[in-house]
Amino acid sequence: MERTRRSLLAGAASVGVVGAAGCLGGGGGGGGGLSFDAGAYDCDLTEPSDPDLDYRPTLGNPDADVTVQAFEDFTCGHCATYSLDHFPTIREDYIEPGDIHYEHWDFPLPVDEQWAVPIASAARGVGDRHGDEAFFEFAKAAYESQGAYGDGSSVDTMPGGADPCAVLADAEFTAYEEASASDKSEGESMGVSGTPTIFVNGEAVDTYEAETVAAAIDEAL
Repeated sequence: MERTRRSLLAGAASVGVVGAAGCLGGGGGGGGGLSFDAGAYDCDLTEPSDPDLDYRPTLGNPDADVTVQAFEDFTCGHCATYSLDHFPTIREDYIEPGDIHYEHWDFPLPVDEQWAVPIASAARGVGDRHGDEAFFEFAKAAYESQGAYGDGSSVDTMPGGADPCAVLADAEFTAYEEASASDKSEGESMGVSGTPTIFVNGEAVDTYEAETVAAAIDEAL
């Protein structure tokens, strides 16, 4: 049976509907595990040099006819729900077979003014140094740990094989803040006002649930 979807124009009013189902700023998440507390590690932090501000976290087939863009705030609880509960379906059904090109875009609202940009910067640095798979592994751990970034806990090995001191330096000095700001500016030009907002070939999808995103992809294929 053919699946259909309702797409939204990438205008502020339209995307306002998308944002209403997600985060619009204010409030935080909860969790525990991954810590960005410098006191949890023995690090002498120095400002990172020469970060690749053009780095874009991507998965899938770069030559695919369908591109999916996901605008996310790492401190948004709805983004955590999307990343942990819905994105795995999109990855298994469309990314791994090579049907789509998938892109992560930062959109720090911020829900949490203290952590939104530092966590985005830390994740981006992991991807810059270790590759896209490492970025998405690290992002998953970051979402699982919402609300507990500075609680003093630590893990033996950073997700994605990352050096804890490099991660903490990227967060402390927000080394990739300019890249996140550029992403947000692009999102605003597309009408993004809340997170997560998912685009399929430039058209905003009305919700972030896997079934809805999948229907949009199926129509575009």
